[in-house]
Amino acid sequence: MATNLGINDKLVVEAQKRGKHKSKKDAVNAALGEYIRLKKQEDLFNLFGKIDFDPAYDYKAERRRKRA
Repeated sequence: MATNLGINDKLVVEAQKRGKHKSKKDAVNAALGEYIRLKKQEDLFNLFGKIDFDPAYDYKAERRRKRA
């Protein structure tokens, strides 16, 4: 999908140099991937305190049960 964006060229060039990306496209794609990864982590952090911890939960037994 071709898109024209008004992106700050200085930022793209710096990202390209620091990330050792061969093209601006590679630098922008890497930056977007990192942004998405960080936002997903943020979503996980927002779950803290909302899920009850069960000390009796046996994750190993659950793994074995799913394989069978």
